[in-house]
Amino acid sequence: MKQFFSARPWWANALLAFCAYMAIIYLPFDLFFKPVSDDQEVWFGILFSGWVAKWLAIPHWFVYAWGAYGFFYMKKWMWPWAGVYVLQVAFSMMVWQLSDDRGAGLFQGLVTLGIFSVLAVLLLRRPTAFNQQT
Repeated sequence: MKQFFSARPWWANALLAFCAYMAIIYLPFDLFFKPVSDDQEVWFGILFSGWVAKWLAIPHWFVYAWGAYGFFYMKKWMWPWAGVYVLQVAFSMMVWQLSDDRGAGLFQGLVTLGIFSVLAVLLLRRPTAFNQQT
């Protein structure tokens, strides 16, 4: 187990765990067990519900599965795409906070934008981390 985790930086292990959870546990539940009436997906800060959300969960599944694969093997193509995706999430969180009735407004939007932007910058500044394995 120690050898498995030592193959990549701690932050890559954390992102690998998150992507694996989303791809193996959450999204299959979301697609196959969650009722359509309860389904919601957020894309680019816009909330979708019902059948549209159910269909939009499929590309989310692929994104997280590719992320898990990429972080597992520290694939070179993960840089810059992991950072770009996280930056897109940062802006999407800001849009959602400002546009959705359940959003907390500008302050919370800026907080989430800041947190995810820091993660994106960290990913974008570490291109050599993704050269460890091919």
